[in-house]
Amino acid sequence: MSHGGAPLRLGWDVCGQVVDVGYGVTRLRPGDEVFGLPLFPAPAGGYGQYVAAPSRHFTHRPESIGPVEAAGLPIAGLTAWQALIDTADVRPGQRVLVTAAGGVGHLAVQIAKARGCHVIASASAAKHALLRELGADETFDYTAGSYQEIGPVDVVLDLVGEPTLTGLPHLLTHFGVLVSVATAVTPEVHQAAAAGATETEILVEPDLAGLAELAALVATGRLAVTVTAVFPLDQVDAAHQLGRTGRTQGKIVLTVGG
Repeated sequence: MSHGGAPLRLGWDVCGQVVDVGYGVTRLRPGDEVFGLPLFPAPAGGYGQYVAAPSRHFTHRPESIGPVEAAGLPIAGLTAWQALIDTADVRPGQRVLVTAAGGVGHLAVQIAKARGCHVIASASAAKHALLRELGADETFDYTAGSYQEIGPVDVVLDLVGEPTLTGLPHLLTHFGVLVSVATAVTPEVHQAAAAGATETEILVEPDLAGLAELAALVATGRLAVTVTAVFPLDQVDAAHQLGRTGRTQGKIVLTVGG
């Protein structure tokens, strides 16, 4: 494959061992076990045996999880963290709606719960048991009802996009926040929101502080990565096909090497 005349280097999420460090690097040493989101949105080559990136795009892997789980954490975990904490600034007691139970969604539920929020998770009924185990206070089957049944919420994390997005701003309280990860917020969505509410979209970026916060939640048992499937790199097509189904409850992880 090529992109702009150069090889397309797929993959951003990584977990592995530091092989070497460049001049001036003090945080990491050869042999350290690390995970991170290097270079995003620039190509990083995570589907490879080696990745080179700034040291602050990585942090140490918590000893409480293995490399497979840690490899599933960076992009989804940072997306949830930057949406809920950095953008929406969720607070204890707030009602938070998360609109999917995939890679980002199952982590977002746990992050909001760790912040003391009342968490409502929207997903098909088959995923409700897992979401309850992860800390959701309420579950909602979007295939069987209208979002209006949920009632007012302080924060909405939209992980689906259209057509779901247009039905969400009506749920916001005054000064509520809607954060869309899946798509840009349209003028129609802004117009439908309550007075004083905020509707915005985010794109995740490498974030050492966020990685450290995620690692701390993992280390204290308040955040767990659900891995739906693990594929060797030579079965990457099968991994992508599974991801395109939209039916996974957690992360799909590729292993590289022996």
